[in-house]
Amino acid sequence: MNNRVTVPAIMELKGKRKITMVTAYDYVTARWVDKSNVDMILVGDSLAMVMLGHDDTLSVTMEEMLHHTRAVARGAKRALIVGDMPFMSYQVSVEQAVTNAGRFLKEAGAQAVKLEGGAAVVRQIRAIVDAGIPVQGHIGLTPQSIAQLGGFRVQGKTADAAKRLLDDAMALADAGCFSIVLEAIPAPIAEIITERVHVPTIGIGAGAGCDGQVLVIHDMVGLYDRITPRFVKKYEDLGSRMLDALNKFHDEVQRGIFPADEHSFKMKPEEEERLRSFLRNE
Repeated sequence: MNNRVTVPAIMELKGKRKITMVTAYDYVTARWVDKSNVDMILVGDSLAMVMLGHDDTLSVTMEEMLHHTRAVARGAKRALIVGDMPFMSYQVSVEQAVTNAGRFLKEAGAQAVKLEGGAAVVRQIRAIVDAGIPVQGHIGLTPQSIAQLGGFRVQGKTADAAKRLLDDAMALADAGCFSIVLEAIPAPIAEIITERVHVPTIGIGAGAGCDGQVLVIHDMVGLYDRITPRFVKKYEDLGSRMLDALNKFHDEVQRGIFPADEHSFKMKPEEEERLRSFLRNE
């Protein structure tokens, strides 16, 4: 029996209950997310920062994204897996966009793709959807455009800018997106967009009025400390707990506490004695 969360199931949740999505980039994390009640896993291009140590998301490649998506697909059999299309994997041409989107499903095991941008990428989105590939849109603060935006800044703070975001959201929904991520925009405009579009909105730094919420898992459990966005709630401090465990391991090794007998393998006494006898007779 296939219990996978599907794209139609996500769309049907609009107005019924809130949708949840978190990032995962590896097999082990995906398995834990899959055991939870979270609806969707985003294999985000944020892995460039939290997994590969880059300063932004621009450096991650298609091959790296596919590599991590494959790992997630091996671990998650229930949650809907969305592969994040990296910078310059869909901007050059419609054909490039469709080909790369297809690779996420065909080669990596994702069920949908996400790409950033509003009206400027509608042609790509329509073509990807026409090819039978579900698309999640993403507007507001779009990290792949930080050079153009001047850094990680809240978007839509003026009435004109907010109206452009609404127009972009409407265009994405009309183009066939099954949901739209709204990142770092004022809560009032996010609420208006949510009311106006017929597909679910997934907020990150966009207030409580969205149809759902997404967070980077390393942020929410305290494993990534280089940047702490205002919109992140830390549900656990695994970083500190991991540091405590590492220091405790180091201390116990120095003191001879670890490994103890229960962590060691033994020989039969007679075999051990035979070995010692061999050595004595050398």
